[in-house]
Amino acid sequence: MERGERILEAAGELLVAWGYRRVTIDEIARRAQVGKGTVYLHWKTKDALFLAVVLQAKLRSHRAQTARMRVDPLEVLPSRMMSGVYRDFLADPVLRAVYSADTDVLGRFNDIAKKELAELAAYGDQVVRRQLEVLREHGLVRADMDVVQQQYALLATASGFFLTEALLHDRAPHAAEERAHILAHTLRGALETSADPRSGTGTEPAAARTRAAAEAAASEIIPLYERLEELSEQEMRRQLRH
Repeated sequence: MERGERILEAAGELLVAWGYRRVTIDEIARRAQVGKGTVYLHWKTKDALFLAVVLQAKLRSHRAQTARMRVDPLEVLPSRMMSGVYRDFLADPVLRAVYSADTDVLGRFNDIAKKELAELAAYGDQVVRRQLEVLREHGLVRADMDVVQQQYALLATASGFFLTEALLHDRAPHAAEERAHILAHTLRGALETSADPRSGTGTEPAAARTRAAAEAAASEIIPLYERLEELSEQEMRRQLRH
């Protein structure tokens, strides 16, 4: 593992364990087994380093999401996409802190991240909106509300599941996969026009039509997420010695 990767890993571990305010560059250097000056060779400030930690966690999720879409075009459907993002969230403690705006971990850094990553977040918002527009064009999601309202419903529902991990954890089903399934079922019923073709419900011709429409939609949607990956990587590079 290269020094930069070790530093990012150490910073992520300490961020989750101790919280942003308590972690020092000295502690990160000690955990990464490098000199303090080596950390500053890569990142000029503590804020820049932790922004890179956040970006790295989000980039892992973006890459996993795009890979899922390439393997199975049905992953462009809101229910499938968000359940995948949710599973990524459950598996990554940094993502859990970011998506749930955990002030115990992030403190004031959450405000810094929102400001520094505002353009990237705005593009991500545009991607989701365009994705819904494409899915509507292919008859895969309902068109009985404005697309902006539909996007709000999608994000609000998913955010509710993210926040519930902290707020109602004692009432949630124990298995993460079951919670992801509930999210998918909820979004499918609220937004989509047909049952999941893999669920075994509905007729074979209907399932085939859904898959064909998803394949056509995926050819337009996947490049949007590839571009989001590229912009995330560019932002990570920008934080080096920023």
